[in-house]
Amino acid sequence: MSATTSSARGIPGASKDLNVARALGRRRHLTNTIVKVACIAATVLGMVLLASILLSLIWRGAAGISLTVFTHNTKPPGSGGGLLNAIVGTLIQTVIGTAVGTPIGLMVGTYLAEYGRGSPLANTVRFVSDILLSAPSILIGLFVYEIAVEPFGGFSGIAGCIALAIIVIPIVVRTTEDMLSLITPALREAAIGLGAPKYKVIVQICYRSAMDGIVTGVLLAVARIAGETAPLLFTSLGNLNWSISLGQPMASLPVTIYQYAGSAFEDWVQLAWVGALLITFGVLAINIAARLLLRRGK
Repeated sequence: MSATTSSARGIPGASKDLNVARALGRRRHLTNTIVKVACIAATVLGMVLLASILLSLIWRGAAGISLTVFTHNTKPPGSGGGLLNAIVGTLIQTVIGTAVGTPIGLMVGTYLAEYGRGSPLANTVRFVSDILLSAPSILIGLFVYEIAVEPFGGFSGIAGCIALAIIVIPIVVRTTEDMLSLITPALREAAIGLGAPKYKVIVQICYRSAMDGIVTGVLLAVARIAGETAPLLFTSLGNLNWSISLGQPMASLPVTIYQYAGSAFEDWVQLAWVGALLITFGVLAINIAARLLLRRGK
């Protein structure tokens, strides 16, 4: 018999309180065990589903990988076409969309973190940016269709670039603001105390300190727009022929996958699997690079 139990018997009501405490402890332990088992089961289920998707994608997509995929344009069924024009179109639109959206997002995020903290304008801009961040991409595609496709009488690669740039902007805004907000005020005060103007403090001190986080946000934005389909259906549309003109409809891997996956032709379905495999590994590589940069920054 323990000393605690012996002493508790000599105090009125102490034994009852001890039993209640033990019952509560057993209940907490049981609840903790149930939640832990549920979390492990959910994790295992998620990993199994993810692994099954990746294995199916590799199994179906790797069978169609060949040199033709990277050297031939998309062609009619049975003609032995490839995905060259779709790959090039995706690269062009992704690069231009990122190049347009990143500076805008960087400047807006800088304003929110450095100049407009707590102001009504900054709060409004932040609210609108958060709405854009969570808005369905198809709405952005419809918006760009109204301003850059219908008024000019046709689909075009430049309209697709605009749609992708709009998707990039809120991601870079949020990342830039968060990274700049993490920088200690003492670092800014020390630079200002040495006589540096505010813009030099931001460019030479704050940007350098937050560079890893900002680059990570840009890479995550690239990973998102590389697989977007809905905005491009309303803007660049797609093109079965070779075209790198931004004034004409332009092919892209997501749109080609969408068109080919529902086809009745086996060779087109196979190309859709190959395109999905290429996008998946491309996005995976970008996400791994972003994680490595973020880890290095930490």
